[in-house]
Amino acid sequence: MRIDAYTPSPEITEIGDIAADAERLEFDGFWVTETKRSPYTLLTVAGERTDEIEIGSAIAVAFPRSPMVTAYTARDIQQLTGGRLLLGLGAQVKGHMERRFSVEFEWEKPGPRLREYVQVLKHLWDVWESGEEVDFRGDFYEITLCPEDFRPEPSGDDPPELYVAGVNPFNLKLAGDLCDGLHIHPINSPEYIEEVVVPNVEKGAAIGDRDPDEVTLSAQTFAITGQGEEREKAREAVRQQIGFYGSTRTYRTIFDVHGWGDVSDTLHDLSTAGRWDELSEHVTDEMLDAFSVEADWPDLRDALEDRYEHVDRVSLYTPFDGGDRWRHVVE
Repeated sequence: MRIDAYTPSPEITEIGDIAADAERLEFDGFWVTETKRSPYTLLTVAGERTDEIEIGSAIAVAFPRSPMVTAYTARDIQQLTGGRLLLGLGAQVKGHMERRFSVEFEWEKPGPRLREYVQVLKHLWDVWESGEEVDFRGDFYEITLCPEDFRPEPSGDDPPELYVAGVNPFNLKLAGDLCDGLHIHPINSPEYIEEVVVPNVEKGAAIGDRDPDEVTLSAQTFAITGQGEEREKAREAVRQQIGFYGSTRTYRTIFDVHGWGDVSDTLHDLSTAGRWDELSEHVTDEMLDAFSVEADWPDLRDALEDRYEHVDRVSLYTPFDGGDRWRHVVE
């Protein structure tokens, strides 16, 4: 199992030092996500301050950017880092697309749209390298123009590894069919991975005539650690985060595995009523046990190894801050 560091959206002036600390402590990878800042800006700075560690997005939101824009940007970071980019893409949810990003399209098929987005990226990277003409015509995207002056020179390098975020069967099968890796949602349990993630990735791999072992499964994990008051604060923070995520209907699938679909419905109703402070009251200790790992810092690595059978790389949802206590997780 590879162990990664995760810092969702640090200050742009701090990201370089944090990434360098992750490399110093010998983490395998370093992930950022798209919340308050552009993940591509963060990854560019992180790439310049490191030499060996893999860097990636978990995730970058796909649809607000044209596939052409993403293809250019990811290729530049791949070249800058000497081939260390793990490009993780996600669809986000309808509310964010419409009211945060002001992206207007029919939301009924986000899965097929993301699948085609992946196909466009692969097409662009392939033809830029081979010197062929750009010609992609799909149901959602049509790109048929990229004159020589606008086409990157062949580099001889491999394209970035491509991950997608998946919760429900369609995107899980997409990862198996077309992608190098899958980002498993932070609300996860061994049972959900065993019963939902693995079978659907295998189905997707069969569609693409691939070995499912070619698909890297990457998971973030809620961790409850520390001593005394610190641990109690961590426990309540995880409880609140589970309640927040559980209020999104997309994630009901994960709750259903444990027979908690009705709790997800309740959380959603509370969120739409603006009663955010009440969400954590519905997250039981049993849910905490299912969706998180609890251990002292020196025991976290063993706890992670014991928790997951199928996951290839894991990071803690706790933001990495460069502190030396993180040595326990790596060692």
